[in-house]
Amino acid sequence: MKSRKIEDYALIGDCETAALVSREGSIDWLCWPNFSSPACFAALLGSPENGHWTITPSKEHAILARAYRPHTLILDTTMETSTGTVVVTDFMPIRDHHSDLVRIVRCTGGTVGMNMELSLRIDYGNLLPWIETEVSSATGGDGKNSWIAKLGSNLTVLRTTAPVAESGPGTLSAEFILKADEVQSFALTYGCSYEVVPSPIDVDRALRETTHFWTAWARHSQYKGSYSEAVERSLITLKAITYRPSGGIVAAATTSLPERIGGPLNWDYRYCWIRDATLTLSALLFAGYTEEVIAWKIMADSRRWT
Repeated sequence: MKSRKIEDYALIGDCETAALVSREGSIDWLCWPNFSSPACFAALLGSPENGHWTITPSKEHAILARAYRPHTLILDTTMETSTGTVVVTDFMPIRDHHSDLVRIVRCTGGTVGMNMELSLRIDYGNLLPWIETEVSSATGGDGKNSWIAKLGSNLTVLRTTAPVAESGPGTLSAEFILKADEVQSFALTYGCSYEVVPSPIDVDRALRETTHFWTAWARHSQYKGSYSEAVERSLITLKAITYRPSGGIVAAATTSLPERIGGPLNWDYRYCWIRDATLTLSALLFAGYTEEVIAWKIMADSRRWT
């Protein structure tokens, strides 16, 4: 596995958990369904065998651009090959009942062959799920197939019209070609194996609603000073690591990454550390975000020792 720096990863999330996306188009970290859950993609800590979701051109390519859409946590990565250009859009809709991870591939010019590999691993890469498929009738007749992975109470569903096949234990793969203006979407949904399989989502609607959520939230900022774009991006990141149901603020979405390679300081930052939360609350309050501060206080008061 090519060595990757933590600073080269981009964060996406739904305010209840977060995923890390590499420059190469691989999601190498995701704790599902919550920040505190065991990771189902853990290549960040080990190798691709520990779980990842990669979507990348099949030929040699270059990363032309990589940026969040303005005022959102929606990530666009532009990749160019000798035959064309694609944009991979990654985001997590603010969840209703189930959590979704959406990846949209759009060809913006020429023709591009793409590879997709989804390697699900449960419990930080230790366990392989059982995979089965259901045809489009199970997804509401939208032409998409469902690939369902189960292990214990964990269940994930991949829905796409791409030609997906099981390529190994716990691994799904697809090869597809896109021409200019063609789009291929992938929606991965988390559920519980003892409940009804989650219903499919409307990817276009999810993108619109996710855009609206983040742009509406960003508009509430009262910061008017220097480096406004950088400040807004930092505030959005802080909001992303705020656990929406309770108001708790995790220090970071990761665990087990040493401060120094080979060093022992590999804390689990998915806790609500008082020092880190205080700094986050100060930044949010300074920018006028009182709702998050009030939610934190209610959460803290409810857990106060007596």
